[in-house]
Amino acid sequence: MSGNAYDVIIIGSGPGGYVTAIRSAQLGFKTAIVEREHMGGICLNWGCIPTKALLRSAEIYHYMQHGKDYGLSAEGVSFDAAAVVKRSRGVSGQLNGGIGFLMKKNKVDIIWGEAKLTKPGEIAVGPSSKDAMQPQHPTPKGVKGHGSYSAKHIIVATGAKPRVIPGLEPDKENIWTYFEAMVPEKMPKSSSLWVPARSVSSLHPSTKQWALM
Repeated sequence: MSGNAYDVIIIGSGPGGYVTAIRSAQLGFKTAIVEREHMGGICLNWGCIPTKALLRSAEIYHYMQHGKDYGLSAEGVSFDAAAVVKRSRGVSGQLNGGIGFLMKKNKVDIIWGEAKLTKPGEIAVGPSSKDAMQPQHPTPKGVKGHGSYSAKHIIVATGAKPRVIPGLEPDKENIWTYFEAMVPEKMPKSSSLWVPARSVSSLHPSTKQWALM
């Protein structure tokens, strides 16, 4: 089997893709996974994981403001939105790197780029057709580059993306998707924020809670 030929290629490295890749390799199949932007997919980078990190900060802030309920006292309690976001991105980045480690440990090749099915059993991997959302975690070391790849089995696990309604495009001010919600430049007034359905949560420390939309 040549270097660009595999038993299994998975397109997409989210929870569905990377778990499939690991199990495929464990069963003895020569396996590769294709990713164009985020190892670990939306869940790990822009959804579940950073949301939980933000929620934890909001929870602790809430407890600090209600220290009396626990026989404690604290003065000058406040929050730094930029620091809260920085911590959540760090948690996401650590787990993002962990996915790369799992691929290496299980001998799964990472092919970096955007895949297109060209014919049965073959894909072409090239530059991404979209700009990566920022901040972007580092590309894993030792990835394979653009080119043609073949496999006996190709699994498409490309995951989710926010649905943008014409006329209501994200503006980082009043309209957010989960991308904007994870890295807000400032906290909006709760009455002025609209998050489309199928996007994730928006943190509002000033009300000491996450508003699930």
